[in-house]
Amino acid sequence: MIRVSEFSKTYRETVAVQNLSFEVKPGEIMGLVGPNGAGKTTTLRSIAGIIPPTAGQLDVAGHDIVKDSVAAKSKLAYVPDDPKLFDQLSVWEHLEFAAAAYRVADWQERGTALLERFELEEKRNTLAQELSRGMRQKVAICCAYLHDPRVILFDEPHTGLDPRGIRTMTESVLERAKRGAGVVVSSHMLRFVEDMCTHLLILHKGQSLFSGPIGEARAAFSDLDEGDASLEEVFFRATEGGGTAGPGRQG
Repeated sequence: MIRVSEFSKTYRETVAVQNLSFEVKPGEIMGLVGPNGAGKTTTLRSIAGIIPPTAGQLDVAGHDIVKDSVAAKSKLAYVPDDPKLFDQLSVWEHLEFAAAAYRVADWQERGTALLERFELEEKRNTLAQELSRGMRQKVAICCAYLHDPRVILFDEPHTGLDPRGIRTMTESVLERAKRGAGVVVSSHMLRFVEDMCTHLLILHKGQSLFSGPIGEARAAFSDLDEGDASLEEVFFRATEGGGTAGPGRQG
């Protein structure tokens, strides 16, 4: 669903991402982790076609995001860490706008089901400017799901959500992947990455330290007698050089 080949992004003299390559296949959920400034948001925004790559190729569902952007974007959804809604549109009008943008026919039943699942039905006629931070996040997720995307990109999706919202969001991601979507979740909440993701991409200073199944990450960044290391231990050993990397490591 996602293929990134030798992707680099520079801003003037600042290198945000350098020679990054990875794949996300149907049904896989990749956790994108790294310290602040590692290049995670830049990578997501480039895959989504929001910012152009400096070099390399990014394919979404078989379409080059630069050369065939309309076809690629029709297959993906991107939920940023701080969704910018239209203050003067209601919750329901946001779904109506998303349906029009992606040319989704007969979307009303699906839209209602999404609002009910994310506990927004009572807010369907409420303006976005009157919503809490968590509710705005839920509206963005509902809009992202409406056109049944094959690729879903989340940047800190748990921000602002209450415990029930976190559970609903997590369950929805697992269900989407089970139906064949390729998902990337960028998050500092490593416990949720560990519970939800099948694969891991560790970025540090714009470069990949590891890309592959989470189990291989534990083996790559664990001592020989600690093969069951937590994702938090893996993260710190990878980014701070505290562990021994095995063959699963990628530079």
